[in-house]
Amino acid sequence: MTAAAPIARPLDVRWIHGSPSAKHDTDPEIQVHEYDEHTVILRQNKAVHYEAPFLFLLFGAERAVLIDTGATADPAHFPLRATVDDLIAKWLARNPREHYPLLVLHTHPHGDHVAGDGQFADRPDTVLVGADRTTAWSYFGFARYPGALTRVDLGGGRVLECLATPGHHEAAVTYYDPWTGFLLTGDTVYPGRLYIDDWPAFGRSIERLIAFAEQYPVTYVLGCHIEMTREPGVDYPIRTTHQPDEPPLQLTVEHLHRIRAAVTELGDRPRRYALDDLILCPND
Repeated sequence: MTAAAPIARPLDVRWIHGSPSAKHDTDPEIQVHEYDEHTVILRQNKAVHYEAPFLFLLFGAERAVLIDTGATADPAHFPLRATVDDLIAKWLARNPREHYPLLVLHTHPHGDHVAGDGQFADRPDTVLVGADRTTAWSYFGFARYPGALTRVDLGGGRVLECLATPGHHEAAVTYYDPWTGFLLTGDTVYPGRLYIDDWPAFGRSIERLIAFAEQYPVTYVLGCHIEMTREPGVDYPIRTTHQPDEPPLQLTVEHLHRIRAAVTELGDRPRRYALDDLILCPND
């Protein structure tokens, strides 16, 4: 594989979105969508955990990276390692290698993004980087230089660009994948309730993402949840386990500009503020 200008492939996926009764749910614990032969998007079943986070498995020539590990620790209910191992085995069948390590990173350390870490603790040829600020930011070099742009090389020209983007959480990290053009924003930007712990930091992070997107070709802005309905400005209630009218996961760079305009309008008096595709929710 070699790096090239990313092309936005269709992402008109019907994501698993829960069922009226968890008892009668027939969806898999993890939905697997192969965006291309080197990129997989995973979604946890809402019947297993209402957060139903999205995870991303990216393959390079020299190693793979898993971004986030979901909301459930028990492999009996959330077989993440088995799923990832199977996907890696299939990739290696097409791209044989004797040695192919896995790197596990995170967008931030909230429980619904790190619960599956234990499944990888004893996995051979695996580096699991903790999601807390001290560990993650030291790994990326942000502890000394928060404004640094750090690269994680997967091999074959697939080099992730990593940015510190605090606001939702002090340790939040955004990843840009030049192979797909994905801007992986975790819980900083997604079609749902953007819970903001640090309002000034959030505003600065949005500015940074906009500036970044002016320099790099972004196909999709992809967060880790869907909480909105298709009705503009209307979200599903918290802890909803059935969302039959979900909008797409993917957002665009234009959404970053809309968020910036809202942040500017609210100034130093942040409050809940609904846009068509997401809702700003500053924490008290």
